[in-house]
Amino acid sequence: MFAAKKDPARRKRAPSQRSIETGQRIFDAAERLFAERGFEGTSVRDIAALSDVTPALVSFHGGSKQALFEAIIERRAGALSRMRLERLAAAQAAGRVELRTVLECFVLPLLEKAQGGDPQWLAYARLVAIVSADAQWAALTRRCFDPTVAEFSHAISTLCPQAEAAEIAAGLVFTVAAMLSLCTAQWRVAALTGQDDGGAGDPALNDRLIRYCEAGMTALIGPPQG
Repeated sequence: MFAAKKDPARRKRAPSQRSIETGQRIFDAAERLFAERGFEGTSVRDIAALSDVTPALVSFHGGSKQALFEAIIERRAGALSRMRLERLAAAQAAGRVELRTVLECFVLPLLEKAQGGDPQWLAYARLVAIVSADAQWAALTRRCFDPTVAEFSHAISTLCPQAEAAEIAAGLVFTVAAMLSLCTAQWRVAALTGQDDGGAGDPALNDRLIRYCEAGMTALIGPPQG
């Protein structure tokens, strides 16, 4: 009799539900810690302690600390891009494409998620602020966010064909900075106006942000044509 040969094409066993939940717990803990302490200020041991696992298990699920950090940025980037592009496509299909609309489609998805009561999305907004401000993460930023930014840049250039690409790019970078500031420091607006508000979502502030970004973009590229 001959022993049965192993099939090299046989798929690996799917991870168990327990393994999936452990990985999710590790990623959530790392997301919160990186947002609070930054990349350099967070250790694998910190992540292991918060997620109640061993450091070896953190490495098993996330790889190196840098690989884990990049995976955390990437895991919500796809969902954020879909939300933005779906809003833009819906607005275009309805024939309601104005500069303000384009900016709303770009800005509001992350604002609404960060303000929606899920601490993980708020932590993610803080992480986006970190990677957007540090050239160390330039390649990660290009990979995760630039394809979607290019779509919005094209939408703006269609509305304002006279605009220079550099001016649109600058306007979008400034818009991102303002958006992230409101995501992570709404409490400052409350403090400066004498309110005792920890930073819950305020639709009025969101509207002010859009008006601010629209005015700034218009100052750079001029009014839409037609």
